[in-house]
Amino acid sequence: MKIFLLCLLIAVPCLLFAQTADEIETLLNTNAVTYAQAARFVLEAADIAAIKDKGEAFKYAKEQNLLPQKAEPDAAVTLENISYVLMKSFNIKGGIMYAITKSPHYAYRELAYLNVIQNRADPSVYVSGEQLLYYISRILAMEN
Repeated sequence: MKIFLLCLLIAVPCLLFAQTADEIETLLNTNAVTYAQAARFVLEAADIAAIKDKGEAFKYAKEQNLLPQKAEPDAAVTLENISYVLMKSFNIKGGIMYAITKSPHYAYRELAYLNVIQNRADPSVYVSGEQLLYYISRILAMEN
C-alpha cells in the first residue's frame, strides 16, 4: 500500500498540491467512494476548484452540472457515474453516442474505449478510492 502511495505521489503531483497524504490514504482505504469524496478529488485534479470541504465540493460540482442529477453527497458512486463525472470534469469530448446523449452509460463506454477503464467491468459496481485515483492518473497521463 505504501509503495502504491509513493508511486501515486510521483505520478500525480497535482493531486497533492492542496491535499494531504492523510486524505489520500483515507481515499485509498475507501471501498466505495461517495459523490462528496469524488467531487473533492476530481474538482482539484481537473483544475476546476480546490475546495477542502467535501460537502462544499459536492455542492459546487452539482451547481456546475458535473454530477448526475440524482447524485446525493453520501451515496456511493458507480463506475458508470464516476465515468460521467470524469468526462464532464476533464471536458473529454467522447464519441458520437456520448456527444448525443451525455449519459453515464456512454461515458463509461468512452473511458473503456480510451483505456482509462481497463478490462471488462460492470458499470454498476461501486468505485473504490484506489480505482478513482487510478482513473484520474490515467486521464492526466492522456492529457500530457
